[in-house]
Amino acid sequence: MHLVIDIGNTLVKVAVFDLRRLVIRKNYSVGSLKGMSTLLVMFNEIDSAIYSSVTKEKIKNKLFITRGIKLHELNLRTQIPIKNKYSTPSTLGKDRLANAVGVASINRGKNSLVVDVGTCLKFDFVNSKNEYLGGAISPGLFMRYQALHHFTDKLPKVSPSQKSPDLIGDSTQRAIRSGVQQGMLAEITGVIEEYKKRFKNLHVYLTGGDASYFEPQLKKTIFAPDLTLYGLNEILLFNTKK
Repeated sequence: MHLVIDIGNTLVKVAVFDLRRLVIRKNYSVGSLKGMSTLLVMFNEIDSAIYSSVTKEKIKNKLFITRGIKLHELNLRTQIPIKNKYSTPSTLGKDRLANAVGVASINRGKNSLVVDVGTCLKFDFVNSKNEYLGGAISPGLFMRYQALHHFTDKLPKVSPSQKSPDLIGDSTQRAIRSGVQQGMLAEITGVIEEYKKRFKNLHVYLTGGDASYFEPQLKKTIFAPDLTLYGLNEILLFNTKK
């Protein structure tokens, strides 16, 4: 069994895999990894683990050494089962790389685009040759709401609406929701269409903590909420086989 840990900007996602089968997943707040010890006790068959972090937080190896578990950190030296053609690999977010590996394992030999709606909105593309080419990064949902309030004197702080806002907002609060969420939806659909023009038979996967705000409106995408965890598990499988 494998333990997979994804340390993000706002959440730590932890999962246990039996080869490629997801057994259990948990979310913890950043800075709190106590629950991980509980999982190690619950699943004493775990023999290897991997973690990635988009922050400065790292996991101490001591906890795993005492249990005879080999811990892998996803970094520049980690071998991956796809070709990374990003021109600045040292600046590439580990979550983006894991998403690329995850989608390549699901869709091997096909053009695939990952739309990750999290702290940032990220687009990552893997071509039919299993080459990761890169993508795009823009502000995420909550970042956009916070920016409007922070950089203006009078615009209120508004929270997202789980229901898709009306196009025409008839109050300042509803106008902000329309601008942020309808604008972000237009960005997502517009980028997807541009990729479809350039790459034939494109498969689009939607993931990320805020993907649920847009999933109902993106009918032709495949909702894959745990794609990053699956990608990390594929990287671990690739390295433990060597």
